[in-house]
Amino acid sequence: MSEKGKKEIKSKIGGQALIEGIMMLGVNKGAMACRLPDGTIDVEEWEERNGKNAPLYKRIPFVRGGFNFISSMAKGYKYLMKSADKQIPEEEKKDQTKAESAVMDLVMIVGMVIGVDVALGIFMFLPKILVGLIKPVEDMRILRSFLEGIVKIILFVGYMALTGLMKDIRRTYEYHGAEHKTIACHEARLPLTVENIRKQPRFHKRCGTSFIFIVLIVSILVMCVIPFTVTWKRIVAGLVLLPFVVGISYEFIRLAGNHDNAFTRILSAPGLALQKITTREPDDSQIEVAIAAMKPCIPDNLEEDVW
Repeated sequence: MSEKGKKEIKSKIGGQALIEGIMMLGVNKGAMACRLPDGTIDVEEWEERNGKNAPLYKRIPFVRGGFNFISSMAKGYKYLMKSADKQIPEEEKKDQTKAESAVMDLVMIVGMVIGVDVALGIFMFLPKILVGLIKPVEDMRILRSFLEGIVKIILFVGYMALTGLMKDIRRTYEYHGAEHKTIACHEARLPLTVENIRKQPRFHKRCGTSFIFIVLIVSILVMCVIPFTVTWKRIVAGLVLLPFVVGISYEFIRLAGNHDNAFTRILSAPGLALQKITTREPDDSQIEVAIAAMKPCIPDNLEEDVW
């Protein structure tokens, strides 16, 4: 039990760190809060359908995972770009012509496409190509799948660790920590104050980092039953089965987030350990931004927010 005898809950609210900001998604509302260059906090709100009014495809087990993943990725990119735009002083925006603004939008879109292509190349294609070069395991389907998975995990952890050395990414990881702590405070049924949030853990079972790690593990197991040993066929099979892998992984992350037992603790342990890299302790100003993003997403009827 938390303070004031209130029973702790498992909240449906999730979030994402942005550039000098945080996005939160609740059952009925979403919100983005950003710290502007002048020090003030800007908040945008919008309607969401993630509760009882969610579309059918968002409620069917093993199907909802793929749709929710795509929806989260799309919203995440949209508001990441918005948060970046908010860091440009208004004076500079006024000086931009429509043509310059259109060019900047095009650059962002091209950047996203290149980013997706690079991610697919590094985390999906490269491990299969590298392991395919090892002749002794070329036809050993199960061993090859495990080796591909190990290479994926090494690349993923290495990428997260290296990007964390960059100053701007470190700040994003701090906002990531603020997001987790604020959700934990809400789940503990404590008032959303800087003091209460600062005391909360910065690791959360339903984090996107944990989800990606579970995707990597599930993909290893799925690829073990794929009969192909030719590299290009394994690459195509991996792409075709990706929605299936994401669907299974989503159910696992829900299970881990909703239950606390030996199995879910073992399932969550690698992802929680990885969050030591992808989250950092936030400062008070970052926690204030997280509070501003969180408050609009809490429904009036708290029962709607409980798993």
